[in-house]
Amino acid sequence: MSNELKRQLFRFIIAGCCAVATDCSFYYILSHFIDLSIAKGISFLIGTIAAYLINKYYTFEQTRKSKTEIVKFFGLYISTLIANIGVNKISLILLPIIFKYIPFLDNFEMVKLFAFLCATGTSTILNFIGQKFWVFNKN
Repeated sequence: MSNELKRQLFRFIIAGCCAVATDCSFYYILSHFIDLSIAKGISFLIGTIAAYLINKYYTFEQTRKSKTEIVKFFGLYISTLIANIGVNKISLILLPIIFKYIPFLDNFEMVKLFAFLCATGTSTILNFIGQKFWVFNKN
């Protein structure tokens, strides 16, 4: 693995932690007031804005102004938003079945947390690949 790729992965993780903290905070706040899928969608979009800014300027060190880059980024995030919501929804269905055999996990708050982590992990992997090789590709 090249030094540049290692640096980008490290920075992507930092950027991701910031974006996930934003996403998670909004998800849990909104989850008390609106449908969980809608809450997840809104929180993901707010996290997306944070992710774009941090990844553009910090992770991939892009300073050029590019409408194409913005369109690609949001196109990528729309597709990963769909994956994120889908994984969250599937996890909300499957995790209670699994967690009923594990007493300390057998409650809806733990199910929500693990569903969030599954959804976020999936979209994180897809987003790094898409940003590295498509959105912020220097070639």
